[in-house]
Amino acid sequence: MRTVTLIGKPGCHLCDDAREIIAEVCAEVGAAWEEKDINTDEELYRKYWEQIPVVLVDGSQHDFWRVDRGRLRRALGA
Repeated sequence: MRTVTLIGKPGCHLCDDAREIIAEVCAEVGAAWEEKDINTDEELYRKYWEQIPVVLVDGSQHDFWRVDRGRLRRALGA
C-alpha cells in the first residue's frame, strides 16, 4: 500500500487545503495517509520549514506549498 505523508503545522491554511486534497485522492485510490506536525520534529523543521505544506509519497518528497490532485493521483499509480 502506498503512503502519503503531509508535513505541516496547525493554523496553516495551505496545510488545510493540502489535507483535503490528500484525503480525497487517497480515498479514491486506496492509499494510506498520515500527517506530521513540523513543530514537534526538529529534523523535519530544519529540512522543510520554508516549504510547508510538504507532501511525501512513500517517504520521498513529492510536492510543497500546493498539492495538485492529478499529479498526486499519477504518483500513486491512478
